[in-house]
Amino acid sequence: MSERMTGARTTRAGGHGRATGSASGSAGASGASRAASRASVAATAATIATAGPGRPGRGDPPAPDEAGESWVDDPRTPILDRPMASYYLLLSSAGLLLLLGLVMVLSASSVRSRQDFGSSYTLFLRQATWAGIGIPLLVIASRLPVRVFRAAAYPLLGITVVLLMAVLVPGIGHVENGSRQWIPVGPYTLQPSEFAKIALLLWCSDVLVRKHRLLVDWKHLIIPVVPGFLFVDLLLMLEPDLGGSICVTVVPLAVLWVVGTPLRIYAGLLGGMVAAATVLAISAPYRLERLMSFRDPFADASNTGFQAVQGIYALSSGGWWGEGLGASKEKWPDLLPAVHTDFILAIIGEELGLLGSLVTVGLFGVMGYAGLRIAHRTDDLFIRLAAAGVTAWLIAQAVVNMGAVVGLLPITGVTLPLVSFGGSALLPTMGALGMLLAFARAEPDAAQYLAQRAEARREGRANRVWLRRRRRSAAAPLAQDPA
Repeated sequence: MSERMTGARTTRAGGHGRATGSASGSAGASGASRAASRASVAATAATIATAGPGRPGRGDPPAPDEAGESWVDDPRTPILDRPMASYYLLLSSAGLLLLLGLVMVLSASSVRSRQDFGSSYTLFLRQATWAGIGIPLLVIASRLPVRVFRAAAYPLLGITVVLLMAVLVPGIGHVENGSRQWIPVGPYTLQPSEFAKIALLLWCSDVLVRKHRLLVDWKHLIIPVVPGFLFVDLLLMLEPDLGGSICVTVVPLAVLWVVGTPLRIYAGLLGGMVAAATVLAISAPYRLERLMSFRDPFADASNTGFQAVQGIYALSSGGWWGEGLGASKEKWPDLLPAVHTDFILAIIGEELGLLGSLVTVGLFGVMGYAGLRIAHRTDDLFIRLAAAGVTAWLIAQAVVNMGAVVGLLPITGVTLPLVSFGGSALLPTMGALGMLLAFARAEPDAAQYLAQRAEARREGRANRVWLRRRRRSAAAPLAQDPA
């Protein structure tokens, strides 16, 4: 290529010299020389356009990176063996669940939104607003380094604890259905228990990483992680919020399991929590009623078992293929309560049938697999603990919600992640998923691939700049040639 470029430059110089010399002669010779000059410039431009990049440092563009020609881009490479597989599995499953949630919130809430607000789109627009805030949050979180998440652990936990205390203060916390769980903020409400999950997750992971050399002593495994999340659980039970307490407890239990807590200690913790939950469940009449109605909701279908029975009716009426999007009967007033929040899966089953329900379950299965894959493939202890905690939180919450809808678990008021209505639940979930995407990009294979791709793109931009400069320099003699 260098020889071709040298020849082209010699031809151009010779052609220009002949044109200059002929200008003192006849006009016919001048026209011929101008034609020859134009031909040589055109030939030079064609040579630059068709020639491949040469060796850097000799007037040629830099050689392209060969990362794009590796096994990564080979179409025969299995999808799960590619370095960005975890990233795209998680992104696609979360994106589809979010899209499904927006569609189903619009369908499930339209009738009651019109009844309460005078417009069928009020609740949907609120959810779409939260999603519009959450998507940039997810994108930003997916590009942050791990040290940012560790640095945010203590401030986020402190803010969350303050909010959990504030919600208990009369005049600040809003009471609904006997629970003081929300703080009104203009037309919206803030539920601090949703932020407690990600705050406790980051804090537990960071504490155990800092103490990893001391974890051979069981006391360092327990303190301060167990007292910390028990204090948060106590604040949640004072609201009371049994469902939120269950989901919050799953996070530290998952982190302690992954970090390698001895089985006898783990079993003791688990047994103590089950005993405490049992005492709390039977100590309050309304909780005991829920547990008793769970065994046979049809025994009191018009009172304690009403919500569970209506949910079962919605699922059973959907059949295999559903009644059609927007055709639900249970979403009308005085039928299924919490139709766009806790029991949105029942509307999915009624309108989209068993197929829609199985697709929803399958998307959560893909999300869970991607999260565990990220935790397994990393060499960073913080990433492993945090990824396992996020995955356990989201999947456990989905299981508790879906189990309540189909009648396998008691109703605890837990929403379906990414699908149910509620900005307080959606924003922390999308922030946690953005963090999980950042962890997927930090996998050793993924990080190497992204670095190679970035280098290839930089060299590609350098090549394009070089070609534009060469074309301009080749066209300069033609522009200077007198007409």
